[in-house]
Amino acid sequence: MPPYLAGRDEIIKTADKYLKAMIKGYPQQPVIYYGLRGVGKTVLLNRIEEMADDLELLYVHIEIAEKKSFIKQMAYSSKKLIHRMSAFESAKDFGRRALGVLQAFSLTYNPEDQTFSAGLSEPSAYITTGVLSEDLTDMLVAMGKMASKAKQAICFFVDEIQYMKNDEMEALVNALHRINQLRLPIFLFGAGLPKVLKYLGEVKTYSERLFKFEPVAELSKEDAKKAIVEPAAAFDVAYTEDAVAEIIRWSKGYPFFIQKLCNTVWEYTEKSEIDKSDVERVIPTFLDELDKSFFLMRYEKCTKKEHDFLFAMVRCGELPCTIANVAHILKKRVNSISPTRAQLINKGIIYSTGHGEIDFTVPLFAEYLKRINPELKFDGE
Repeated sequence: MPPYLAGRDEIIKTADKYLKAMIKGYPQQPVIYYGLRGVGKTVLLNRIEEMADDLELLYVHIEIAEKKSFIKQMAYSSKKLIHRMSAFESAKDFGRRALGVLQAFSLTYNPEDQTFSAGLSEPSAYITTGVLSEDLTDMLVAMGKMASKAKQAICFFVDEIQYMKNDEMEALVNALHRINQLRLPIFLFGAGLPKVLKYLGEVKTYSERLFKFEPVAELSKEDAKKAIVEPAAAFDVAYTEDAVAEIIRWSKGYPFFIQKLCNTVWEYTEKSEIDKSDVERVIPTFLDELDKSFFLMRYEKCTKKEHDFLFAMVRCGELPCTIANVAHILKKRVNSISPTRAQLINKGIIYSTGHGEIDFTVPLFAEYLKRINPELKFDGE
């Protein structure tokens, strides 16, 4: 978590309004923050969580992973919230119902092995339909009614939302839609890669009306300067204008890279005023650390065929590039490389920027590919 969160004042101010409106009993549209890797979406969610904590809202944080079950995480988080609300006398009757619905849900959608059972193996006053969207809706509605009775508001913070499976996404959208109709005090802040817009639109056509989509981009030069200068000022350290310009040039204004580069400068400099030469001296170290962690982790998720696709994207010269140009460089037909494109999108390496166009979800990734393969050779060339 950076000590100074630059360039996000308006987003944070708006989120504060949403939270306070929820407390006063005015339900809000769920919000999805979307942007590339390194723009600070997770940091933003963490900051809003702090605000929810200060306002004494009930909340849980869920980070979805490619191989994790969102339903399992949702069931465990819901159980935690229901138990917290059970402390309120006014909600105890609703608490028994909510726990009963949760028990039936957990038995039907086994959170351990992610299997679905046709019926309940234990007696329960509540039944499930076996249709995930209906059962998740029943569970969240029961929780929402309990929260309303307890005069509480619930916030779900869901990170990496693009990794949600299709049936899970559809179920969540249905549930939130019903909660919105019933004006129940359950709210969601989500964060994900740009592909989440298209993903949600494909799952449910009314998603564009249900959610508020807010882009999170790289910082302006002015905000990037604040992100560099403000934290250092607390330690009586200053940057020259040239040093600031050099950091912005290498980081392209992306908060993660600004933080990483400034940290590297800090580790290797013992001066009260940092100049351009101090920044230039640590650039090789900065890039080496990124190459061995941030970039390598994503590169190694890809197959050799996918590597060739990525190198072809860089060979295009300008990004975003067209899938037709990538196919031309690979000397293949567009339909033959479409499955590779889909796999890379699913892995969160690239995303569609428009009809037939693609780009990297990871800033500065093209430069990394040039460093590890200067001639951008394909496998077997």
